[in-house]
Amino acid sequence: MARRSSSLLLAVVSAAALALLAAAAAVPPTCERIECPAYEVVDSANGFEIRRYTDAMWVSTAPIEDISFVAATRTGFLQLFNYIQGKNAYNETIEMTAPVLTEVSPSDGPLCASSFVVSFYVPAKNQADPPPAEGLRVRRWAGARYAAVRRFGGFVADADVGEQAARLDASLQGTRWAAAVNEGRGAFYTVAQYNSPFEFSGRVNEIWMLFDGANVRSDVN
Repeated sequence: MARRSSSLLLAVVSAAALALLAAAAAVPPTCERIECPAYEVVDSANGFEIRRYTDAMWVSTAPIEDISFVAATRTGFLQLFNYIQGKNAYNETIEMTAPVLTEVSPSDGPLCASSFVVSFYVPAKNQADPPPAEGLRVRRWAGARYAAVRRFGGFVADADVGEQAARLDASLQGTRWAAAVNEGRGAFYTVAQYNSPFEFSGRVNEIWMLFDGANVRSDVN
């Protein structure tokens, strides 16, 4: 009887672990409707996921100085939305993609302005020749780019971003990824938002810490 109970408990624990891994690796639902950059999950654990992204082009704003993540993201989003609506050198309409990225360079204090760069992923059909536009720049992720990722829900508030970044950082400590992430990202982190402002449920957001996979330690689990 005890052996049967132990086997049942082991099966339940294994199933739960597999379910957690599957949930961590699940592609955001938005990416089933619109185009998102391709990636491969190379590791996942409690509180984080490690992804490998391939070559990709992004169109980005100039740095936006603001004390508010929400306000800066709104400013950058409007610039980029105008871009995909045809306000570019080719007068070309471009498909909306996900996620909307906001790269955050935190300030030195709560009342000081941080620096934010907002980016849209360039669809595959435009990757070879993204339209240029005044005030925007096209950036390429050449080769493999790694990201440590933490997912969270709801509408992103100013207070969320630092807290979620700190939780991701804490979850990485003691793992073989920690040194590479810290060296690769510097003081920066990135917020990825997958949903339209008009979607009120099932919202998916992520904190990304980008780094070079070549610097990963092999002697730490």
